[in-house]
Amino acid sequence: MGNVFGRKNRPSRVTEQDKAILQLKQQRDKLKQYQKRVTVQLEKERLLAKQLLKDGKKDKALLLLKKKRFQDQLLDKTENQISNLERMVQDIEFMQIEMKVIEGLKIGNDCLKSMHEIMSLEDVERILDETQESIEYQRQIDEMLAGALTQEDEDTVLAELEAITQGEDVALPEVPIEPVPEVSETAKAEPERREAKNKPDREMLAA
Repeated sequence: MGNVFGRKNRPSRVTEQDKAILQLKQQRDKLKQYQKRVTVQLEKERLLAKQLLKDGKKDKALLLLKKKRFQDQLLDKTENQISNLERMVQDIEFMQIEMKVIEGLKIGNDCLKSMHEIMSLEDVERILDETQESIEYQRQIDEMLAGALTQEDEDTVLAELEAITQGEDVALPEVPIEPVPEVSETAKAEPERREAKNKPDREMLAA
């Protein structure tokens, strides 16, 4: 019947330590309830002993006070037992916290071991060396570029960078403004003479 609705028995999350803590707290609460009842009873007996003294019944009052004294001693023992139970609960709870911390440290240690297996010390040293080599190579390139350009070149580059930053067009080389040489009349008439010379030949071929 338990599996009619598809329910499965899941493992309980309550540990033995949790059960122990619960039992200790229940015992503590019972002792506190007992302590409360005895305290109320002692107060009643004290008032009764006072009344007996007024009535001249000293012997009965003395007997009642002796009983009260015995119960006071029981209250002291009960208080010590309550303190011991509370201390034990605190110790168990603190131990649970320590166990969780140790478990977390174990998981972290296993993770670190796995990472160390993936990347060894030699790999780290190699990566650091390669990084340092790249930095040194870039520094050499910077020094070469800095030494290859003159101050005039540097100023030109900076001016071009400034123009690009401000969205201006960089100045282009100037176009020559010298006049194009004119074509002579003889050169202009040369194509017409060649055309007139070749025309009879075309007429003969057509005939």
